[in-house]
Amino acid sequence: MNDQTVSSPLELHHPAREELVLAQVLFALSDPARLEIVLQLTEGPLEMAHCHLNDPSLPKSTKSHLMKVLREAGVIRNEPRGRGRVLSLRRDDLDHRFPGLLDAILKASSSPEASPRRLSGA
Repeated sequence: MNDQTVSSPLELHHPAREELVLAQVLFALSDPARLEIVLQLTEGPLEMAHCHLNDPSLPKSTKSHLMKVLREAGVIRNEPRGRGRVLSLRRDDLDHRFPGLLDAILKASSSPEASPRRLSGA
C-alpha cells in the first residue's frame, strides 16, 4: 500500500504558515476589492457565492482571480464544501507570522481617511 495521500482535484494549494511572505500578504491586501473580501471574512467564513463586492459589474473570472491572489498569499483559505466553496480568513496564521499586521490594516481601512473621497457637483 502507498502511504501518500492523494489530494482531490477540488483542493487548492494553500501555503503553510511558515511559507507566508510579508510582501505577498501586503500586495494581496493592497487592492480595495481584495481588502473588501477580507473585511467580510472577519465576520466568519462565507460561501464563495455569498461573498459580495461593491462592484456588481465585476465578471466571475475577476472575482476568482481576487480570491486566488488572497489564497496564494496565505490570507484566506478556499475549501470545497458540497457543490460550492467556503472562504475563511487565516487570521491565526497571519497573527502568528506577522503579529498585529492584520489588525493594523483592518483598523486603517475602516478609518474615514481610508475611504475614497467623492467629488460633489457643488
